[in-house]
Amino acid sequence: MFWSDLTAAPEPAPRLATDIEADLAVVGAGFSGLWTALQAVEADPGRQVVVVEAETTGFGASSRNGGFCEASLTHGTENGRAHWPDEADRLEVLGHENLAGIYDTLERHQIDAAVERTGVTSVATAPWQVGELETSAAEHGGRWFDRDEIRARIHSPTYLAGLFHDHGAMIDPARLAWGLRAAGESLGVQFFDRSPVRAVTDAGNRLRVETAAGSVSADRVVIATNAFGRPERRVRRYVVPVYDHVLMTEPLSSAQMESIGWREREGLADTGNQFHYYRLTEDDRILWGGYDALYHFNNGVAQRHDQNDRTHLMLADHFFETFPQLEDIDFTHRWGGPIATTTRFTATWGTRYEGRLAWVAGYTGLGVGASRFGARVALDLVDGQETERTRLAMVRKKPFPFPPEPFRWAGVQITRRAIQRTDARGGRRGPWLRLLDRFGIGFDS
Repeated sequence: MFWSDLTAAPEPAPRLATDIEADLAVVGAGFSGLWTALQAVEADPGRQVVVVEAETTGFGASSRNGGFCEASLTHGTENGRAHWPDEADRLEVLGHENLAGIYDTLERHQIDAAVERTGVTSVATAPWQVGELETSAAEHGGRWFDRDEIRARIHSPTYLAGLFHDHGAMIDPARLAWGLRAAGESLGVQFFDRSPVRAVTDAGNRLRVETAAGSVSADRVVIATNAFGRPERRVRRYVVPVYDHVLMTEPLSSAQMESIGWREREGLADTGNQFHYYRLTEDDRILWGGYDALYHFNNGVAQRHDQNDRTHLMLADHFFETFPQLEDIDFTHRWGGPIATTTRFTATWGTRYEGRLAWVAGYTGLGVGASRFGARVALDLVDGQETERTRLAMVRKKPFPFPPEPFRWAGVQITRRAIQRTDARGGRRGPWLRLLDRFGIGFDS
């Protein structure tokens, strides 16, 4: 993958090969698990924390994403207000506090994650999207660009309008993951890679995290495996993995950079239901992803799904429609990976064993930033602390569950086709999507 190719990865942590004890065991060394471990020891320096990972630190979405680190905890302001109108203002404040906490952590621990505090511009590429952006600007603010202004800012013949918000940054996600691991290790956290967890069982007054060659006996356990689900099967009821695919260009020359403008280097996303997201990297490549979210039967997650020729070719066609002046550029990397989503597009939490185990999953593509908040909530839950965070309706109430197979697969496919029709007919939602809206159920790319 590009991010792990760009910078040398740290040596994998050792395998867990014996039986050990801990105050807190964390299953999964992606962003949620890393933030759980680091925040646990920062709050309580004497706490014995162990992180057990099936692959290596940052494996999966944590090192394959686009690196958009945003303030939103609710997959956008509109989605948050639709689900939690009474708490929406407070959720926005908590989101900004969370983003500030990320910046503070990077500074305190001297984590170099190539952070560019550029913000994000949403662009309209169809007339109906202009109206949606205008409504968003009127209700929630932001810097508005009309057609001439947005095309002067970023040179694409497809742009009809734009709306800029400054609450976000572009980041190297792999270096963030590795930096969080190094920070945790400096405070005494033990990491074990290549140690897939077979089960978490109740061993009386403690919980036992079992791997093939060893185990962790812990007072508390946090499951942070997100799209991969295991070993907590209850996550499957509320979370499905959908595959997102990405292209990465070769570095642009100075002439090519001049041809596209984009001097402010903000993250970009168009505003269709099937949408693209894209950004510049530290060495002036363009990362281009999104649009075609794919679900595989029975929550399928496997390496064979990472590459999809049809989707990658379609993404390339869309790229050159957006930037025809870059017709001679080559793509050096392509990949895919599973994103965990819920029916309301935001994380969800649960507990077991009288609250001694907590889990969190389902960030729907915004986990680079929201995972820190998700981890903090999971710690509150597993430690039995009633806080402002645990009192949130977003935390207390589960999203609408996905049906069992084969209805799950059929429902996702029907919804994908309905979304495609909606974009094709100017944003007008058909009866299927209107029915889902009534139940607060969503699905997009």
